[in-house]
Amino acid sequence: MISYCKAVVSTQSTGEEVDGEDYYVEKEGERGAFYCVLDVGLSRTSAGARVFGVLKGAVDGGLDIPHSNKRFPGYNPETSDYDASAHRARILGSHVSNYMQQLLEEDNDAYKRQFACYLKEGIMPDMLEGVYTAAHAAIRADPSPAPKKEKPADYKPKSYKKQRMSLAQKKGRVAQKKAAFLALQ
Repeated sequence: MISYCKAVVSTQSTGEEVDGEDYYVEKEGERGAFYCVLDVGLSRTSAGARVFGVLKGAVDGGLDIPHSNKRFPGYNPETSDYDASAHRARILGSHVSNYMQQLLEEDNDAYKRQFACYLKEGIMPDMLEGVYTAAHAAIRADPSPAPKKEKPADYKPKSYKKQRMSLAQKKGRVAQKKAAFLALQ
C-alpha cells in the first residue's frame, strides 16, 4: 500500500484509477515511456513482497518496466491465473481493514493500542478503502512533495555521543568508585 503510493508519487502520474489490472504505457509519437529495469538488489523476491508493490506503483505511474504479474498478490501459481481484484484490494488496504475488524471483535484494548492514530483521526475499518482512494487521488492531482518545515535558528540536533572527560574528571570518577567500593566492605 505505502510502497505503491511512494512509487506513484516518484513517477509522473497517469490519472488512471487503481484497479489492479496490468497497465502498460503505449508509445505516443517519437518518444515512449521512460524505460527502466527493476533491480531488487538484496531484497527477497517472494510473492507479495513490498518491492513488487513499488514495481506496480511505478508501472501505474507511467514507467515502462518489463515484468510479469507472477509475484503480485492475487496470482495463483497452481492455476496460473492472476486475480486483479485481489491485487486491487491489497493496494487499497482491505487486508488492514480485515485485521482491524478482527481485532475490534476479539480484543478491544489491542485494537485501541494498535490503531490509536486511526481512532484519533476517526477512521474506522469500513472507511479505510475510501481513505486510500482519496490519498491516491490527491497524489495524482499534485505529486509534488510537501515543503519541508524550517528549523528554528537555535536548533541543535540531539547527540548521543558521550562527551569526553578531562583527566581531572576521570581521576575524580575513579576516586568515587574506590570510595563506594570501600564503603561496602
